[in-house]
Amino acid sequence: MLISLLDKLRKRRHFDEETLSAEGSQKRRPNIIGNDKMDDCTSPVECTDDYFLQLQNNSTEHSEHFNANERFVSILDQLDAQVEKFRKDALNLQETKDHLLMTLDLIKSNENLQNISDAEREEILCYIERVNNRLGTVELNVRTVRDNSQEDSLSQINALIDAMIKMEDPDIARQRCQLFLNACCSSSMDTHMDTLPDADMGPVDKKFESVLLGCTLDDQKNIKKRLKALMGYLHKQTNCRQ
Repeated sequence: MLISLLDKLRKRRHFDEETLSAEGSQKRRPNIIGNDKMDDCTSPVECTDDYFLQLQNNSTEHSEHFNANERFVSILDQLDAQVEKFRKDALNLQETKDHLLMTLDLIKSNENLQNISDAEREEILCYIERVNNRLGTVELNVRTVRDNSQEDSLSQINALIDAMIKMEDPDIARQRCQLFLNACCSSSMDTHMDTLPDADMGPVDKKFESVLLGCTLDDQKNIKKRLKALMGYLHKQTNCRQ
């Protein structure tokens, strides 16, 4: 099996060398790992194999037009772009998970649970717990570099938001959420964050604002997104009661 694999690699390398030599004879700069080649990769293993074969190709004709240093830089540039895309995709997944957790918390604290029988409420709470446990099996960790002070600030912000979510009166919770949201859009933060079009820029929660300014810029943006989603939910909840 190993011999067969080596034969395949040799044939593939020989084919690549012939292709690159033909391109060199036409006085064209070869595409080391172009986007079209990346699109042809059906798995990370195939892409890695392509990178390896390109780095091993040291034909004289090819070197005249594209030296080893340029090959490394070209490949690393594309890997860097892939890593950045991978990180953004992971951040989007993390945001989705956070929204799901937030929705479960809001359902758990919904006042309508008090309007059903004890048996039905217990069944709903058990269902919430099952969904929450299943969501907990998905672990995502895109690390944001924080110092101790920033870690403490983020912890305080999360505690304030969690306390607001658990408020029994949705009207009061919505008002508190608006104060938090205004703090995210206050003039003192305009240099870091875009102003929300739906924020009324009224009174702010000074404690929340002070703690928020101690968070990293990435955390501030994520907190703003979380509050926007919360505000949308609380608006719907209060409108349903009217």
